[in-house]
Amino acid sequence: MLAVASDCERFGANGITVHPRPDERHIRFQDVYDLKKIVTTEFNIEGYPSEHFINLVLEVKPQQVTLVPDPPDAITSNAGWDTKNNQALLKKIISLFKENKIRTSIFVDADEEIIEYAASTGADRIELYTEKYAKNYSVNREEAIADFVKAAEMANKMQLGINAGHDLNRENLKYFAENIPGLLEVSIGHALISDSIYLGLENTIQIYLRQLV
Repeated sequence: MLAVASDCERFGANGITVHPRPDERHIRFQDVYDLKKIVTTEFNIEGYPSEHFINLVLEVKPQQVTLVPDPPDAITSNAGWDTKNNQALLKKIISLFKENKIRTSIFVDADEEIIEYAASTGADRIELYTEKYAKNYSVNREEAIADFVKAAEMANKMQLGINAGHDLNRENLKYFAENIPGLLEVSIGHALISDSIYLGLENTIQIYLRQLV
């Protein structure tokens, strides 16, 4: 795991993202501590803000933490935060992270009202949940991206940085990046690793990087 993370950076990746879940089925909590020692680019820890997760982030102090509203038994992330009805919770957690100089991002759907409320939590960035875009890209890419463009415009208006992730791949990434104003960062895991089985890790990372220029 450490060797792969180092190779990803060596091959051009601009950061490493991990999502430690309570059952540690994706990555172990100890892995997060070990990665902190060797990651030389940006380290982003994402997950649900349980007490265990919060303590982990405060101890590791990554460059960025991404808050995801998935419950402990979730198989994968399937929705963004309701930032309107979770204001108090998000403000409290984000304030704690910002006191520790950790940039904070909130995982959200492409919804202008949700993004407007995200700004009032004190978050530095949002991460657009892109499953809907990826699912509809092959049907009608203009319609698929329309809500995401509006969401990005709202984020820019509210002075929120924009990240994105979930089901982005080498077929749909370029169009997304070209049309989202102010896009700063994308997190890609499953598709990249799947492609690397056939294309090789270094070649795959370079292919993805070319979609972003």
